[in-house]
Amino acid sequence: MKIALFGYGKMGQEIEKLAIKKGHEIVLIYDSLEDWDDNGNLLPEADVAIDFSSPISVVENIYHCFDAKIPIVVGTTGWLDDLEKVRQDCMSIEQSLFFAPNFSIGVNLFFNLNRYVAQLMSKWEDYSISIEETHHIHKQDAPSGTAIVLANDIIRYSERKEKWVNEIVENPEELGIKSYRTDNVPGTHVVKYESDEDCIEIIHTAKSRRGFAMGAMLGAEWIIGKKGFFDMKNLLESQLFIDRK
Repeated sequence: MKIALFGYGKMGQEIEKLAIKKGHEIVLIYDSLEDWDDNGNLLPEADVAIDFSSPISVVENIYHCFDAKIPIVVGTTGWLDDLEKVRQDCMSIEQSLFFAPNFSIGVNLFFNLNRYVAQLMSKWEDYSISIEETHHIHKQDAPSGTAIVLANDIIRYSERKEKWVNEIVENPEELGIKSYRTDNVPGTHVVKYESDEDCIEIIHTAKSRRGFAMGAMLGAEWIIGKKGFFDMKNLLESQLFIDRK
């Protein structure tokens, strides 16, 4: 498999190492406007693109791939305002996009656990609900895309919250997300249910970036030959038969 890599930070480098180990080839790396000027015409040589670039460049990268008819796997977050238009364009022109705010298989199983716990706790109003997420100091968006997925699922399944905010809350209809940026933390997410008597927490802690790279690579291998807009739920359905309710 020939891969075009958008973004050559720590995640991009992790993907490069994994791709080579798996026998794939990184044929192009786009990490700046100069790279596009020098090698933009070579994109059609790739079988698939993987994007871990930045929120300011990811949408343009996606449309470059649409124009070149190259499927693209996107792990960049912080561009949710553009997501619905990109989704609609992808479907209308029959292109291929796989987007996940978190490619870790463990995190996506954690999403399922979060939905189950939200339903289980929905009637127990004595328990306040909050989310905490911690990442490395170079992460550009806050809250994380993973925390937003967790929050939106809690809002959907608990029926006690109307919206999330990235701060400590006093309004019981708001779900607070606390974001911390420190050192070189790959990613930790905590969903907390707390009453005066006790506290229940579900936690996912990433030990390294390799798990994210493995999920992105799996998505890249999976999307080739498919048309449409896909996410980790689609992949896990095909691999693990997880319920998509």
